[in-house]
Amino acid sequence: MNASKEYKERYLLIYENLLPEIVKEVCPEIAYVPSSPSSCGHFIDPNNENYGDSHYWEVWHNEKPFTEYRKHFFRYLSEFGFESMPNEKTVNSFTLPSDRNIFSRVMEMHQRNKAANGKIMNYMAQTYLYPGDFETLLYASQLLQAEAIRYGVEHFRRYRGRWMGAVVWQLNDIWPVASWASIDYYGRWKALHYAEKKMFAPILLSCEETGELSERPFCITERKKSIEKSVRFHVANETWKEFTGSIEWELRTPDAAISGILSVTAPSFDGVFLEKIDFSDKDERGVYVSYRLRNKENTVVSEGTTLFTPPKHFKFENPELSFTVEGKKITVSSRAYAKSVEIVALDGDVRFSDNYFDLNGDSKTVEIVEGNAASFKVRSVYDIR
Repeated sequence: MNASKEYKERYLLIYENLLPEIVKEVCPEIAYVPSSPSSCGHFIDPNNENYGDSHYWEVWHNEKPFTEYRKHFFRYLSEFGFESMPNEKTVNSFTLPSDRNIFSRVMEMHQRNKAANGKIMNYMAQTYLYPGDFETLLYASQLLQAEAIRYGVEHFRRYRGRWMGAVVWQLNDIWPVASWASIDYYGRWKALHYAEKKMFAPILLSCEETGELSERPFCITERKKSIEKSVRFHVANETWKEFTGSIEWELRTPDAAISGILSVTAPSFDGVFLEKIDFSDKDERGVYVSYRLRNKENTVVSEGTTLFTPPKHFKFENPELSFTVEGKKITVSSRAYAKSVEIVALDGDVRFSDNYFDLNGDSKTVEIVEGNAASFKVRSVYDIR
């Protein structure tokens, strides 16, 4: 008997015979699952999308684009993730100024995955303009991580009933490092953790866009190919009550906005798609869609924006971000579209009620819910250049 066969038999004896009997005896009310991922047990096709739970790493490890998530319909995705750098304060805790290059020895030693800094830069090249400084690169890497996971989770939630849950790898870190975590070693929230608060909210409005990312990812060689540009809204309801409300949307350009209002009812523990809205006659580099979901009390419960082209190709105008501070409240204002606005506390560790949000030439007020700081700065995707 070779070692591999022997180990497998021991594993099956313990995990699929002994432990299930013990669990049945001492905790009969608790279901037992032999492994993760596991479809039918006994090492049979453990990642089968039709049974049990799955792990999926084509996005990240195999560097597939974010749109790849939409090709899959898992029953339960118990492990998937995407890496990013921690924020500047955390990086400064383990580097000297001379180390602050993503490919320096110190930065590569503080990395949880072999060759991962190169993976981050590959995705960076697909998505953003090349960051002009190290600090902006750290910020952009966190936006990549948040966008990757959002792309997956929103797709999964649109197919509730087929898809019944997702567990993101991972929550936190055991030391200051670049990793899949959404909260770093010092407890600082990355962009992903703020995004997860929104994407896993009980009521979620998501926008399934069609554009260059899915239809023409290589614009240089396929630039003459005409593409569909459309959106399809979906409301997911993970509450005990039926949700009734309205979706407000705008197709925004530098000089005009086409808007609409859609009524929507989403049953309890279910979701609903709305009809596709087509914008194929518009310039994918010059328009974007903003959207928000209001309940019957007219309160905004979910909102966002979507592009039809990677941010690196969108014709952003300078949003001329500004902010005011009043006690624990910070109000950020923009003159134009500002995507993924980050508030940075310069002289303290602060957690906000929201961060990495979009502005549409308007303003948003957030609160400091933990920590203290007296000095702040703001930036957006426009500053990745």
